[in-house]
Amino acid sequence: MIPIRDTQPSNCFPVVTYILIGINLLVFMLQMKIGLGNEVFFYSYGLVPAKYTVHEVSRHFSLGNQLFSIFSYMFLHGGFLHFIGNMWILYIFGDNVEDYFGSLRFLGFYLLCGILSGLSHFLLNPMSMAPTIGASGAIAGVMGAYLLLYPKSKILTLIPIIIIPWFVEIPAFIFLGVWFLIQFINVAGSGAGSGIAWGAHIGGFIAGLLLVKLNNKLPQSGTQLKMNRFTAKKHTPKLQMIVTKPISDSPDLFGTIDITSIEAIAGTNKMVTIAWGFYKPLYRVKIPSGVRQGTRLKLKGMGKSISGGVKGDMYLQVNVKNAF
Repeated sequence: MIPIRDTQPSNCFPVVTYILIGINLLVFMLQMKIGLGNEVFFYSYGLVPAKYTVHEVSRHFSLGNQLFSIFSYMFLHGGFLHFIGNMWILYIFGDNVEDYFGSLRFLGFYLLCGILSGLSHFLLNPMSMAPTIGASGAIAGVMGAYLLLYPKSKILTLIPIIIIPWFVEIPAFIFLGVWFLIQFINVAGSGAGSGIAWGAHIGGFIAGLLLVKLNNKLPQSGTQLKMNRFTAKKHTPKLQMIVTKPISDSPDLFGTIDITSIEAIAGTNKMVTIAWGFYKPLYRVKIPSGVRQGTRLKLKGMGKSISGGVKGDMYLQVNVKNAF
């Protein structure tokens, strides 16, 4: 299963999420330049528990390096798939969590989740001499926050069946709950020796849950309201899942497609996957300029089939979302 996007809308452009992805990309490019298998680099800037507990190891590292490693380890990756996988998950879930916290608080939340996930790994492996690297712990915190904030959201997931792409929406509490269960099983079972920091994932996930609770008790500032004027989204997602409904015994189907007021003025093209029965193909929908709230777009022949081989039509009602 490949997660494509979530169905939870966010109102603001995720500035910090994209900045974090950019920083990780720059660091990964640096790693490629010096060699992805450079163990000296990993030991210098990765999280190595023995740096702090084993004198024979710790004496080779300065206090500054020991402190910096707690932060720097979360921007290093061991390979291309490791990097792409982490950044894709951050891209999917980060925008909504940033929307909730606000950009500045989200930055602090992300870094703190990374630090706390590293601490959990340290407590579980205090004498380990293996360097731990990766943004997985911090991103696990984002996933934990998302689970608490948007449990009923759906994750649009691609399941390839031979050469046919099949899309299915999985509730967030199931998708993320299964992910957390896998981490827990591995940290307690045979996966403990696989070289993956399962404990860091669990620590980051729990940190995300707790920090959401803490944020609810903190006073809000007016900084985010001012930033929203500059970060408000101008476009809805390019790919949308349309859930259609029939009316009585009619072969016609009816659904809703979301666009922003700017897209309504200028017009836009969307890719939609239309869910009815077990058939979920992709369609391209052209939305003309000047459409208004409630406008119905007719997709001829995309309704249900009836006796005689006749197909009904599909009607998508335009929902214009506010954009500043």
